[in-house]
Amino acid sequence: MMPVAGRVAPSPPGLQHGQPGGGTTSAKGNPLILIVENDPEVPPGVLESLLVEADRKPRIVRPHGGDPAGSLAGVDGLVVLGGTMSTRDTRPFPFLRDVKRLMASALQAQIPLLGICLGGQLLAEVSGGEVTQSSHGEHGLHDIVLSAEGRSDPLFTGLPERFTVFQWHGDSFTPPRSAVLLAGSPACAHQAFRVGRTAYGLQFHPEVDPPIVSAWAAGSPSSSRILEAFAEYRRNGLDRAAHQLLKNFIRMIP
Repeated sequence: MMPVAGRVAPSPPGLQHGQPGGGTTSAKGNPLILIVENDPEVPPGVLESLLVEADRKPRIVRPHGGDPAGSLAGVDGLVVLGGTMSTRDTRPFPFLRDVKRLMASALQAQIPLLGICLGGQLLAEVSGGEVTQSSHGEHGLHDIVLSAEGRSDPLFTGLPERFTVFQWHGDSFTPPRSAVLLAGSPACAHQAFRVGRTAYGLQFHPEVDPPIVSAWAAGSPSSSRILEAFAEYRRNGLDRAAHQLLKNFIRMIP
């Protein structure tokens, strides 16, 4: 997401970095999915309800508000959401260092991981890639195209080679050489990648719902156009592809 002028970063305590080795289904039965909300303006959207429908247990932590949570003990899946800050903004947002360490631990433990927008950029950095500021920005609805590897990847099972997603970013990532590029677009060549077996970074936002889009578009000169296009997108059922992607990731969580 683009930075919001005038925001003052909170000074929460750091996340308590857990030891690798999560991924064991909790004794309560339902798999536990840790959702890291980096910014109050970027909530989980439809992801939370999709997890509940799939008998997964979401646990949302909000380090932007001072949550100290961050251990992977008993965690079966990790989702790191977006934010209006940059991956480099560790001075005003010191918790980002702890989120990076948490993601690195999930990679080491091979816990299914999904990074969305800022979360995808953080994953790129953690795994050896790069993030370029104010580069290849996109806002509103745009098509992405799957690579040959993306067409056969389980994250995109049941999806067409080309489909429409909601974008809201200024920065963009370059995945590490070890990653598999899964999707791109004419405006932004790197839209999705995989590191290892089940760690995914996305540049776009499959989780958005009407309240989120309304809030983000409120400060845009193209607000009316963005909202009308998103409403038509939903009326035509085109958001099903984004939701299917999330469902595919959820199925990877045992």
